[in-house]
Amino acid sequence: MLFVLTCSTWLFYGVVLYQAVFYLDHNFLENMLTMFRKVNAKERVVGFYSTGPQIRPNDLRIHSLVKRFVPPGSSTPPVFVIIDVRPDRESIPTTAYKVVEEVDSTKSSGGSSKNAEVRKSFAHVSSLIGALEAEEVGVEHLLRDINDPTVSTVASLIKAKMSGLSALTEKLVEMKDYLEAVVEGRMKVNQDIVANMQTILNLLPNLNVEELVRAMLVKTNDMHMVIYLSALIRSVIALHDLVNNKIKYNLEVGEDEAGKKEGESSKEKKVDESEKKKEDEGEEKKEDDAKK
Repeated sequence: MLFVLTCSTWLFYGVVLYQAVFYLDHNFLENMLTMFRKVNAKERVVGFYSTGPQIRPNDLRIHSLVKRFVPPGSSTPPVFVIIDVRPDRESIPTTAYKVVEEVDSTKSSGGSSKNAEVRKSFAHVSSLIGALEAEEVGVEHLLRDINDPTVSTVASLIKAKMSGLSALTEKLVEMKDYLEAVVEGRMKVNQDIVANMQTILNLLPNLNVEELVRAMLVKTNDMHMVIYLSALIRSVIALHDLVNNKIKYNLEVGEDEAGKKEGESSKEKKVDESEKKKEDEGEEKKEDDAKK
């Protein structure tokens, strides 16, 4: 098992017309490796990645160059990973490969004798995307307070099912293309791939049995009934909360208006009293002047 924790970019420049011509900045890679080892001395180069989305003719040559940076005595060969950055991809965006040697037997032009030729090619390696425990805890804390009220549970479930179906369609089309290429002679038969396809077909349910079809329909209806009831209950609770909030808001607004009216009436009373006092004082002054 191989764990890939960090990665960095590697400057690459290729010529479109001449695919055998490319440029790689080795000094940049050596400097990045030196800086990484200053932080963590145990880090090692385990391979390289590309945005593909398919294997290029120069990838084997790049693989031979990357082997120079792998520590001597390492039992793990360099791994080549294709990271698909296209936004329409629904499945895991990474595909890992390793280099294997295959014997390609071809007939010589002079007669019926066969010349065995050893060539290198990429073989698929199972890969998994995960996170450390500290990263998972940090993401959970970050997403805890994020809640989008416009997205319901039913909508998220439907979106997940659509994503799964689109990924399944993509894999089935890929299997069909491979089988067609094998039939036409453009690709060699891989017994492991054929065995996996046969296993998949054997695991499919037999829909010709009426009892199995009925059981599947009953199970599906039960699941959809639970989803429907959950959405209905959620909608009713949301409506009740909306009505309660509106009632509470109206009560608070009424209390504020009543308080404002009381404040205005008290101010008017104070103004009237002050005016009366001024009038009384003016009358008293006039009486005093008349007596004098």
